[in-house]
Amino acid sequence: MRRILAILLENEPGSLSRIVGLFSQRAFNIESLTVAPTDDQSLSRITIATSGDDRVLEQIIKQVNKLVDVIKISDLTERKHVERELMLIKVLAMNEKSRSEVKRITDIFRGAIIDIGKQVYTLQLTGDSEKLAAFIDVIANETEIIEVVRSGCVGIARGEKALRV
Repeated sequence: MRRILAILLENEPGSLSRIVGLFSQRAFNIESLTVAPTDDQSLSRITIATSGDDRVLEQIIKQVNKLVDVIKISDLTERKHVERELMLIKVLAMNEKSRSEVKRITDIFRGAIIDIGKQVYTLQLTGDSEKLAAFIDVIANETEIIEVVRSGCVGIARGEKALRV
């Protein structure tokens, strides 16, 4: 089962490595990891997307919660939430036909062309991982993909629920 964990912790050197170390010790894979300071510069928020055995993950959550730097941990997949991912993708756009097709597909997926070169367009899309995968499938049928960069999942609970001090 896919799980998205949100962790609020002290913004201190080594905090991230201790959390990642717990996953590593249990041979548990991290599919994506994002981390950034919050509105309070002394705190950071980590979002980890992972999947695997629920029993092992529950143990990891309990151990992460015991770390001194950790303030709160929340499993976003246990409640209604919103998740997004950012993708930057470079594609070949050599002639007018391919340029117009890239623009059309990008518009359909509500993306944006953020850089135009002589033969290469750089596109930006946001959405859930399924939407981004669908875009890659569609655009690959129309032109050559040169490079893909994805941010990994970020998520937030819907409604009044919040991960804060």
